[in-house]
Amino acid sequence: MAKYTGPKCKLCRREQTKLFLKGERCYSDRCAIEKKNYPPGERGRRGFSRRSNYRLQLREKQKLKRYYQLLERQFHNYYKKADNIKGVTGENLLVLLESRLDNLIYRMGFAPSRSAARQFVMHNHFEVNGRRVNIPSYQVQVGDRISPSGGSSKMGIIEESLKKQSNREMVPYISVDADKKEGVYLEKPTRDIIPVPVTESLIVELYSK
Repeated sequence: MAKYTGPKCKLCRREQTKLFLKGERCYSDRCAIEKKNYPPGERGRRGFSRRSNYRLQLREKQKLKRYYQLLERQFHNYYKKADNIKGVTGENLLVLLESRLDNLIYRMGFAPSRSAARQFVMHNHFEVNGRRVNIPSYQVQVGDRISPSGGSSKMGIIEESLKKQSNREMVPYISVDADKKEGVYLEKPTRDIIPVPVTESLIVELYSK
């Protein structure tokens, strides 16, 4: 499966916001954006002379795509699906992305990052409602229970990640029982409780052209 393999900290610096791509490092003073709060590259300190509407729209799209660590085609497919669902397209898009299995595993604290969560899923370390699922993009439904499968619950990286769960911003649409190592997707979130630093209306404008 294709994936981005370049330096992740440069992506945060390019978007001028934390995308939480490197686990616990993003919550510490070692985070690159804390030290170099300007875009990467030779002209990074100068900023941008032109701030056109297209550029603003493109940057919001790139920011959201990188936040969930998706490739262009994957992201575009999510947009088309969101556009076909009744309701506000931008909010539908965020709900679809939040409902991904790899994202919820990260949100619940079972993995230090979304990329780690994706690896766990692909290697059959997690199950939904007692059934193993190895598709990171699997759409979790309200009421579904997520937990490590079998002996995977004793993996050091999962236990360590759960201990550091308090460092993250918990969202109200999930619940986690750290002792049982089980999380539940309680409800589909509304836009006001999804902690994603993006203006989704700009993305809709970009794709509507």
